[in-house]
Amino acid sequence: MSVRVIVRTVSELCITVGTLIVLFVVYVLFWTGVKADRAMDRQVEVLQDRWAKQPVRHTSAPGASTAAPEPPAPYEDVKPFALMYIPRLGFTWNKPVLEGTKTNTLKKGLGHYANTAQLGQKGNFAVAGHRRTYGDPLKDFPQLRPGDAVVLTDGANWFTYVIDKGPYRTLPTDVQVIDPVPRKSGYTRAGRYLTLTTCDPEWGHSHRLIVWGHLESIQPVEAGKPEALRR
Repeated sequence: MSVRVIVRTVSELCITVGTLIVLFVVYVLFWTGVKADRAMDRQVEVLQDRWAKQPVRHTSAPGASTAAPEPPAPYEDVKPFALMYIPRLGFTWNKPVLEGTKTNTLKKGLGHYANTAQLGQKGNFAVAGHRRTYGDPLKDFPQLRPGDAVVLTDGANWFTYVIDKGPYRTLPTDVQVIDPVPRKSGYTRAGRYLTLTTCDPEWGHSHRLIVWGHLESIQPVEAGKPEALRR
């Protein structure tokens, strides 16, 4: 085999490999995002249809309060139960929250850690989400700051949490960050807390970024959007 043939063969292989790499990057950066956006839109539609059909549940006082609502029914695995809004990430940013944190669940939205508190209840309501790929739901997570609002609705009430600490960087094995009184959060007694987690670095998963917050107020949906969403 001549040197020219060898060079041409190697060149063709390099072009093929390069093309495959480009296609893979396009898949990771673009196509997974398209599929995830569609999947999240479907979950939002599921929630809206369910809320439109169910009777109004009055689980809080008429105005904003901190009164604990009645516990909801147990969340169903891989099923959506709430919508989350984080104004710091943009006033068009909203994502469905599903039960569980399995890989397929996080392709459809944010995932609630099983066995952590339910929305608005005493304990730690802990939620995870992808930072990159599958719609990049938490790509701007490092921008979150103490004082930022995280608002959720279950179709009956608005729940406004306020971030107290973070982003805090730790290892994936540090599961105490989602304890009822989260480790390193600064909280020292039982309360109604929120924990958000995502991967770090931006395109890796060797570490986790964490923010913690407390429940500030609850108000029924018929009272209108909470102040954090009206600014």
